[in-house]
Amino acid sequence: MKSGTVKVTFLPEGKTSEVRPGTTLLEAARRAGIVLRTRCGGKAGCLMCKVHAADVSSLEKPAHNELLKLGAAVNEGVRLACQAKVARDTEVHVPEDPLRAAIRKQLEQQKEDDSLW
Repeated sequence: MKSGTVKVTFLPEGKTSEVRPGTTLLEAARRAGIVLRTRCGGKAGCLMCKVHAADVSSLEKPAHNELLKLGAAVNEGVRLACQAKVARDTEVHVPEDPLRAAIRKQLEQQKEDDSLW
């Protein structure tokens, strides 16, 4: 790891990114090849980039705008990737994209139906 950088690990993929402290999770995700949905351009408007931080102290404290959007969920590790800034090495769980989840469920159902024959 380079001096002056921190490691961000994105789960469940296990991909990592080395970034400077103060980098947003959204930028770290992009560098790691992780696609996080966002429609607002990183302005905390769409709430599509929610992630879960394993250790809330590994990120900088949330700004007022993020607190307004997420409320008490911030205390449980829920953060907006476009707003949350990395302070030290951390692990972040990225929820499954809703469209991918729907497709996965359909394929699983189809597989179960095919096995009946």
